[in-house]
Order: sequence, then structure tokens, then C-alpha cells
Amino acid sequence: MPVLAASSSPSDRTYSVAVGVILVFAALEILAIAIHFGAEHRAHRATLPSIKAPATAASVQPGATPAPPQASAPSSAALSASDHLLKEANVLRERGDTANALARLQDASQRDPKNPQVLAEMAAIYESIQLYDRSNETWRKIQDLGPSAGPLYELADMKLRVGAAATPAPGAPMDTAGKPLDAEGLPEGSVFGVTNIETEQIPDPEAETNLRLKIEIKKRQGVAIDHSKLRIMVLFYDSVDNDKIVATDADVNYEWMNPKHDWAESNPETLIVTYLRSKAHSITSEAALSAAAASVTPGKNSSKSKKRGEPAASTDSLSGDSGRRRYLGYVIRILYDDKLQTVRAEPARLINDAPNPSVSP
Repeated sequence: MPVLAASSSPSDRTYSVAVGVILVFAALEILAIAIHFGAEHRAHRATLPSIKAPATAASVQPGATPAPPQASAPSSAALSASDHLLKEANVLRERGDTANALARLQDASQRDPKNPQVLAEMAAIYESIQLYDRSNETWRKIQDLGPSAGPLYELADMKLRVGAAATPAPGAPMDTAGKPLDAEGLPEGSVFGVTNIETEQIPDPEAETNLRLKIEIKKRQGVAIDHSKLRIMVLFYDSVDNDKIVATDADVNYEWMNPKHDWAESNPETLIVTYLRSKAHSITSEAALSAAAASVTPGKNSSKSKKRGEPAASTDSLSGDSGRRRYLGYVIRILYDDKLQTVRAEPARLINDAPNPSVSP
């Protein structure tokens, strides 16, 4: 049987070569594309960190002013230095050396610009040497501190309302805060004032100190009042080792001489406040200020008193004032409708030197 042998014609060989060439070109094109995109990806990753870095800094909206850095709070060292300078200034002022006292206070103010005690001392000295513009400017700094300045905020508010420049010549009647008294004996612009204070030492063999304050409080004639808006604060202070001033921990009692004390039957009305430190009195917590601050509500004659020797407050935590305490003085503040009416203090330096009350009466 004849056998047929397959043979490749020239056209078949040409076709195979053409297909091979096409495949080679296709492979080369795929390789070129891969190289191109690989290089582009590497370039993108290389530039990514440099793009992210400024993005964080540019999170503030365009056109907005960057917030200034927050000022750091005064360090404890700065506060200690300012307190030390304040004490030196007080000593110099009592000696009559106002120039050096003012220099110490200016240094203290630079170290601790928001210390109301330092600012109040500066304002008082400026006022005493008749630099009224600087005095008012300094009182305004205390006012800007807000209620955090404590009683000095109220004092600054009163000073600025009256005006330090209005302070009369020496010898004219004023309250302890330097507010002029009018013909009725009341601070100008006030509804209430203190017209007289009698201090009586009571003989008591069992007491280290037993004294009584009789405070005459007068209402302005012809002015209708709301009793609920009147607050009378009597704060006693002691000295520890004749150096540190602290709120008293002694027994304090207060009562009205007239049970009604509504200023309708008599004007002024008399508030009687007693201070008793027995010889056996133990040192107690600073929370005793709640008993020393008489917040008197007219119409309520609830006399506060304690048995002799009974602690003035809880002794759960000691104040740390382990030195010897002695009676130093008092500060009387009268507020009506949340406005300071008058301040009376003995000695007068307690207005600036006494610590702010830690317990709101």
C-alpha cells in the first residue's frame, strides 16, 4: 500500500515565523509596561512621606491665624519668691519705706502677675502717694482676675466704682478700705455701712482670749431693702508664732441685740459677735473658718454657740499650723445685692494680708 508522507510547504514556515515574531514583540511590550508602572509606583511611595508631613501642619484652615502658644503657669519657685517679696514689702511699708516696698512688689508682680495680694498692696501704695492713675490701673488688674481673686475682687470693684482719685484729704472720714463717708456716716453710694465698733475684753480666768464686738450697722434713710439680699461677714484671724496669718479656729458666736433687726424700729441695728479661745483649746482644721465667718441673714436670730472647750470644727485633718496661735484681728464685710457696701478691719492691713476664706459663709 502506498504511504503518504506529510511535508511542510514554504507558506507554513512563513506563518510560523510571523507568529513567533508577534509573540516576541508582545512579550517585550508587556515587560516595558511592567517596568514603567513599577518605576511610577516606587516614585509615588518615595514622595508620600514628604506629602504627609506638611499635611499635618497645614490642618489649620487657610487664612486662619495660628493660636498663640499658651503661657505656662508660674512655677512653685516663682510663687515662693513672690510671697517672700510680698512679706518684705509689708515690712518696708510699715516702716514708712514706700519706695523700696513698691520696688519689691513690682518684682513680685513680674514673677507672679496674677497674685491679687501683690496687686492690692501695689494699688494701696500708689493711692497713698497720690498716683491715682496707677492705682486705678492696678485695681483694674485685680478686677480682671474675676471672682478667683476672692474678697479683693469685690474691693477692687468698689474702688473702681468710687474712684481712687476721689479719696479725700487726710483726716476726712473713711472706712477701712478708703471709701469716703458721707453725712450719714455711710460709704458713698452704699445702702449699708458700719457706723461704730466697740471692742470689749471680757475677764475670764479659763480663757486665753475672750472678747466681744458690738457692731452698729446702719441702713441709708428712705431706702427700701430686701433682707434676703443682705450678707454680713465677720471673719476673725489669728497669728501663728507672730508671723503667719491664718483664719481663726476659736469659738465664735453672734447674735442681734434687737431680735427683729429689720431697721424699722431702730437704725442702726447692733450685731454682737464674741471670740473665745479657751486655754485648753486644741488646734483644729482650717475648716473652722465656717464658725468664724458669721453670715447673718436678717430675720433669723439663731445664735450660734458651743460649749467651752468644744472644737470649732471637725478635726479629721489638721491644718499644719502647729505653732502657737494668738488673736490678731477681724475683717467685717457687708454685701447687699452681691455688691460690697463697706469693709472694716482691725488691724487695717488684714484687708490685704489675710488669706481668702476657704469656706464660703
